[in-house]
Amino acid sequence: MRIISWNVNGIRAAIRNGFMDWLDNENAEIICLQEVKATLEQTDSAFDKDGCTVIWNDASRAGYSGVATLSKPQPLNIWKGFGIEEFDHEGRIILTEYDKFFLYNIYFPNGQRDQERLDYKLRFYDAFLEHAQEIRKRGKAVITCGDFNTAHKEIDLKNPKANEKNSGFLPVERAWMDKFVEHGYVDTFRMFNREPDQYSWWTYRFGARKKNVGWRIDYFFIDEEHKDMVRTAFIDQQVMGSDHCPVGIELDV
Repeated sequence: MRIISWNVNGIRAAIRNGFMDWLDNENAEIICLQEVKATLEQTDSAFDKDGCTVIWNDASRAGYSGVATLSKPQPLNIWKGFGIEEFDHEGRIILTEYDKFFLYNIYFPNGQRDQERLDYKLRFYDAFLEHAQEIRKRGKAVITCGDFNTAHKEIDLKNPKANEKNSGFLPVERAWMDKFVEHGYVDTFRMFNREPDQYSWWTYRFGARKKNVGWRIDYFFIDEEHKDMVRTAFIDQQVMGSDHCPVGIELDV
């Protein structure tokens, strides 16, 4: 099974930039989108496709945040949020259950605006981990994909020293990523690829993408108990249409 995650930074803009051609040629069974910035109705029926379940969770604030999961296999269950209004109203979470695994599609908050927003991001992280630990008790694999808005290690961004005081690479954010791993969640990409210069996001400024001056902030994690389900993990850096590119995994299920 092939699963893709992509922060499209506005699904309507992505559609104008060739998203539907990419979708028609992508053979993934499940596609998780973040930062769709629209309601499903605003996509002009682009996702009215036979044989695909479309799950949409848009924010209460128009044109902001939002996630969507496109699934060929019919989920057994669907949840939109953690059950915590502080986080759920921003439309950042879809959890789907399948025969062998649970799948979180999450657009984690960005902490760059101010200290209040950074604190919100850290509370969101903790709420997610607590939720995932409860879901994990059910015995199926727990897979989390999406834009974490944090580069974990120095290898995960081009200029680590220059960004040590910037949200997205702050010690406190990286410490939470460490805690997540210590709780037994595995970064699937690093199971297969230990090379530098593997990024999933580039600023639109300064020709960063052409120069590959980027950050790896889009991930797939799986619980330690089920990591052998992962056949491979990858980053599709050649796919354009957003300031992020798709990342993905293939599972034996």
